[in-house]
Amino acid sequence: MKKRVSFHNLGCKVNAYETDVMSALFEDAGYENVPFEEPADVVVINTCTVTNIADRKSRQMLHRAKKLNPDAVVVAAGCYVTADAERALKDEGIDICIGNPDKPRIVEIVEAHINGKGMQEAAAESSEACVSNKDFRLTRLNERTRAYIKIQDGCNQFCSYCIIPFARGRTVSRSKEDILAEIRGLTVLGVSEFVITGIHVSSYGYDIEKPDAKPKADCFAPETLLDLLRSIDALEGVRRIRLSSLEPRIITKEFAEGLKEIRALCPHFHLSLQSGSDSVLKRMNRHYDTKDYEERVAILRGVFDDPAITTDVIVGFPGETEEEFAQSLSFAEKTGFYQMHIFKYSKRKGTVAANMPGQLTEAQKAERSDRMEEAERRMTEEYISRHVGREAEVLFEEECVAAGQNMLTGYTREYIRVAVPADAKAGDIRHIRLTPGPEAGILSGVEL
Repeated sequence: MKKRVSFHNLGCKVNAYETDVMSALFEDAGYENVPFEEPADVVVINTCTVTNIADRKSRQMLHRAKKLNPDAVVVAAGCYVTADAERALKDEGIDICIGNPDKPRIVEIVEAHINGKGMQEAAAESSEACVSNKDFRLTRLNERTRAYIKIQDGCNQFCSYCIIPFARGRTVSRSKEDILAEIRGLTVLGVSEFVITGIHVSSYGYDIEKPDAKPKADCFAPETLLDLLRSIDALEGVRRIRLSSLEPRIITKEFAEGLKEIRALCPHFHLSLQSGSDSVLKRMNRHYDTKDYEERVAILRGVFDDPAITTDVIVGFPGETEEEFAQSLSFAEKTGFYQMHIFKYSKRKGTVAANMPGQLTEAQKAERSDRMEEAERRMTEEYISRHVGREAEVLFEEECVAAGQNMLTGYTREYIRVAVPADAKAGDIRHIRLTPGPEAGILSGVEL
């Protein structure tokens, strides 16, 4: 009988990618993948440490895994382990700790533990092993049309609130050849949309172009990134390329025009803002101000026709006054984002911001989050409504029930969700004239 393994992923798109790869490694070793709630011999929690809340959720899921499967080998993998190995190793609910660099060896480590060779501590400082190991890449996906592709790891930015440079190390890029080989294999499996992701995508290629350079915040190699995207675009079977979060400062007119020439690139750009107050941005160590940010958004809107601009915003940063929050809210509304990921600041031990004066109460942060979310709802509705009546290419992905009907849902190139009666199938790309949808935030349409 096959041994069973289950996974639960916490955190970012990079973690999602790495969870998919680890899952495939276990399948290659003869394990059966089962849902997290089902009995399993091995349970892997791919942890997150970006905030104290993420740490707490990681610990909660690890303890839940042990409660659901008392006899299973519970594996804590990822950033929580790398950032705080000492605490993880003392946790009686964890059998094995695996830091980011040793994820490629997860099956070997688990098998060694099962065979009585003891607990494995793997919390190295560098993430390079996870990037350079050619065996650590996606080889299979189960009935999915979209895949995350990790092109780099690590970050040199050292924002004052962020622990990730300590959990992931400095920026390290994968080779173009390795990335292209991975994507070729996935197109054969029917994957047609590829989301290019990393801890700091805008740093891709800097360490390739300048291998001896000292890490710094403006570590961009835009031509190297464009060359990679052009090469992906040229592969047979690649129908869409979507970029995950970009550093605003990489956006120049030349870079945007280079992106425009890439056939499969989706006009959906996630430019992380974090605050619309210059004084808060300075305390965050974000390396740009609102004028810089506004200029980069204007460049994208000048090159692309009504692109989707999405962002991240933190409310309640230490010392944030009501005036600074009002500046942030006003700037967000003036920018007119399609969507915002809104985070209440979470004090993170080991970061500069954790020791800053003026820590806000949870009630203050919640109230500001509510106001920012209300603004986001209005902006999202406005952006979606502008697309009613337009023609759009929709990649359909899965069946769902919307307004009591069986529907097939997918996304436009701008990442607007569309639902139509289930007469198409997952993986189809159809040209649709968009109409009002069955629920808020969803459009429908008529096939052209």
